[in-house]
Amino acid sequence: MTPCAAATAQPSESAPSLPLPLPMIEARGLIKEYARHDGITRVVDGVSFAIQPGETLGLVGESGCGKTTVARILLRLIEPTAGIVLFEGQPLPPGSSAQMRALRRRMQIVFQDPYAALNPRMTVEQILAEPFIIHREPPPEGLPARLAELLRSVGLDTSALARYPHEFSGGQRQRINIARALALRPRLLVLDEPVSALDVSVGAQIVNLLRDLQRTLGLTYLFISHSMPLVRYLCDRVAVMRRGRLVELGDCIQVCDSPLNPYTRQLIAATPRMPSAADSLTR
Repeated sequence: MTPCAAATAQPSESAPSLPLPLPMIEARGLIKEYARHDGITRVVDGVSFAIQPGETLGLVGESGCGKTTVARILLRLIEPTAGIVLFEGQPLPPGSSAQMRALRRRMQIVFQDPYAALNPRMTVEQILAEPFIIHREPPPEGLPARLAELLRSVGLDTSALARYPHEFSGGQRQRINIARALALRPRLLVLDEPVSALDVSVGAQIVNLLRDLQRTLGLTYLFISHSMPLVRYLCDRVAVMRRGRLVELGDCIQVCDSPLNPYTRQLIAATPRMPSAADSLTR
């Protein structure tokens, strides 16, 4: 065998594999129980999942299945009965601690009701400035410039600063809620049914805004919804909850097209479908 042939016959060294990135946030075995007069009610039962940086995970299920409770546990707005939450690989400290207060800059929530989430006695300028005051973190570019930038990022003009929440439509109020959530430049946004209280056309505008913001700012989303078509449009993966438990978790398109769990199939089958022109011709 020639030296050239011998060199060719030698197995090539494989390139070292790159370490997998840490999840932005991870839930492990979350349980939440409440005491009632007739005993203990478990509303979240062993929920585990992880969300990678830049990913959108949809959390779907019928009303009362525990979706919002899971979201509040992730943000330490309530404490779990059992289980842990890790943010960028580190366990979250107790919700009342100074360490958790500092972490709140990096994880924010957009609530479901754009009407109830804004203080009616505060102007938009006061609402958007409040996160900087609470966290004692003035923006380096100056507060007026940052507030103007926030409004532009959600498609509103700076003339909104002097106005009150009642002067805006539902869609505009939700844009203000999103701007407030973005104020401290978080890395994770929990979106708790952010369009369910809006008209369909306005909701579509908000969903497209969220997609644009994610691409521009590199955000990570937990998107809570009961609408499978909406989750399919926006999310990379989907987790399906029923009665406090995850019953299915996987790639969004795959789960929507080929669901494995009977409950997931029920959710998809219950989605209203507009009749097509072909359907009308066959009648």
